[in-house]
Amino acid sequence: MADIPHPFDPLSLDEIETAINIVKKAHGELHFNIVTLQEPRKAEMTAWLATPETAPRPKRIADVVVIAPGGKVYDGLVDLAEPKIIKWELLDGEQPIITMEELQLVEHIVRKDPGVIEQCAISGIPAEDMHKVYCDPWTIGYDERFGSSTRLQQALMYYRPELDNCQYQYPLDFCPIYDADKGEIIAIDIPKIRRPLSRAPAIDYHPAAVEARGGYRDTLKPINITQPEGVSFKLTGREIEWQNWKLHIGFSYREGIVLNNITFSDKGTVRPLFYRLSLAEMVVPYGNPEHPHQRKHALDQGEYGAGYMANSLSLGCDCKGAIHYLDAHFPTRAGGLRTIENAICIHEEDAGILFKHTDFRDESVIVTRGRKLVIQQIFTAANYEYVVAWILHQDGTIQPEIKLTGILNTYAMLPDEDTHGWGTQVFPGVNAHNHQHLFCLRVDPNIDGPNNTVFLSDAVPSPAPVGSPENFYGNGFYARRTKLATTGEAKTDYDGAVSRTWEICNPNVLNPVSRKPVSYKLVSREIPGLLPKEGSLVWKRAAFARHAVHVTKYRDDQLWPAGRHVPQTSGEPSRGLPEWIGDGTESVDNTDIVLWHTWGLTHFPAPEDFPVMPAEPMTLLLRPRNFFTGNPVMDVPPSFCSTPSQVVAGGAGVRDATDAVSRLAFGAPVAGAEDAGAPGCCGSNGVNGVNGHH
Repeated sequence: MADIPHPFDPLSLDEIETAINIVKKAHGELHFNIVTLQEPRKAEMTAWLATPETAPRPKRIADVVVIAPGGKVYDGLVDLAEPKIIKWELLDGEQPIITMEELQLVEHIVRKDPGVIEQCAISGIPAEDMHKVYCDPWTIGYDERFGSSTRLQQALMYYRPELDNCQYQYPLDFCPIYDADKGEIIAIDIPKIRRPLSRAPAIDYHPAAVEARGGYRDTLKPINITQPEGVSFKLTGREIEWQNWKLHIGFSYREGIVLNNITFSDKGTVRPLFYRLSLAEMVVPYGNPEHPHQRKHALDQGEYGAGYMANSLSLGCDCKGAIHYLDAHFPTRAGGLRTIENAICIHEEDAGILFKHTDFRDESVIVTRGRKLVIQQIFTAANYEYVVAWILHQDGTIQPEIKLTGILNTYAMLPDEDTHGWGTQVFPGVNAHNHQHLFCLRVDPNIDGPNNTVFLSDAVPSPAPVGSPENFYGNGFYARRTKLATTGEAKTDYDGAVSRTWEICNPNVLNPVSRKPVSYKLVSREIPGLLPKEGSLVWKRAAFARHAVHVTKYRDDQLWPAGRHVPQTSGEPSRGLPEWIGDGTESVDNTDIVLWHTWGLTHFPAPEDFPVMPAEPMTLLLRPRNFFTGNPVMDVPPSFCSTPSQVVAGGAGVRDATDAVSRLAFGAPVAGAEDAGAPGCCGSNGVNGVNGHH
């Protein structure tokens, strides 16, 4: 049975090849945009998960999207066991995701196009330097001049005087439009005010450039992460077990990492938490209203794919410590196979203090250090890198974290040009426009069972006035809970004034101690509102970003909050969430639901972000609340523990598991410290000789 894939496993190379061959045999040579797993229908999958020995095993179905000659787009499903095509549908006016191979074609075309060569000459680049001209191809977003039937890309243009230069310091001011079916440039957007190529000296970030500016700092000493007895997690196929957690790690061409069937063992009772977690979509709207910058609002996952853009991670570089990797497999455009090695890294990290308490009377103390499991990928979307980590904590908390790095998207500017507040000059001749990074987290909860309800929780003062019997001294406050009973009521926004959180509850299961419904709380504070106005192009196309939280009733295949096929959608009608929410009257109370959470940041660029941006992190928490009957990590072994009675007994029986690696930063080590840790490591003053040097 070991060679039979888990129903949640991504398609293997053999399965991808089988699907491609079936489609080719039936329909000839095509361009393959997507060959991926159609996830098992939830009803079938939950039945199999409950009794895998007796329940029917969900079928392996390949979800296929192809482009046929003439630009015709087909959606298909292939039953891999039969094997046969079970669905084949011609789409009208829809464009599927743009592959990396399609993106790479554009640069070769623009260098040879007479119109582009002419515009480069106007910018100050001679024809013999066209090999130094580069472009970042983006989907066109939507442009009313061209509509959705023709597959288009816009080419954001740059120049590299030298091969190793950072191209983003030499942006060009015009934008060619590429027709993928014709394989040629069909238009060039030229600004009213021309901005010639900047001739400022390069400011690069590669080693030779850094050395030329004075060299690297030499004050860093090595930091090593060691696990001499190996890692504490176990993998069976793609199912991981770690510290009471068990879950399946998938990988999608579109979402990247997908976590399924997440459970937690509570004193031996396996309790379901989430059926599925993923980063389902994102949008990066830019804030310059001048044409054609309104088209710059990349929906990177729906338009290019976090899986397709995944990096191959390197040991000791992208990932440090004792690492386990998982590969990712995809089709090529021509129907071949490609593998991204090390697309996912899995490792443990020290998580600092898990809990601690010192009794001030005698300095008896317990200190327990925590650790976390990190499941991580990195994807490159043209200029930006996104480091996406799913962090599991020992106390049952799940912490999605994203770090933004890479390079600012830039545009040309004249010396002393007024940016009108839409951007910042980050380098001479370089205008970095204001923008947002808004991510949509898809949460399919299973909190002690499939029927869940979401509540708002706001910290508010008592409504009773000072001097009243209910609030005589005026200091009363409480958590005001508001049930989000319908899809319309669930459209809610963050309010920092009331420390707003969202509680995903199972109203059918009460905590035996608090007598409150078991729940997981969404604690998220990095939630800027969508700044483009209502009715704007991005507002229509990225409807998921209109509110911080939406809740819908679960339905198979409602995975993409901006719609299934995102490139070149007009937003009329808005796809995805608005379609599913409808008139807002559908009940999402005590049923199988999905919570959609949009979070992120607003970026006003500065010179510190250029020529390469220091990583900027953002994070949120899914925390158990009223889920356990007490602290769930009291069984994690402490680093040090002394009780009052042990202090009285002069330290007899004190538990000391201090690591033997930690040491004083300066000076000679205290005798014995190399064997038992550093003196005073538990933060006490050594009263009665128990907690000093031990």
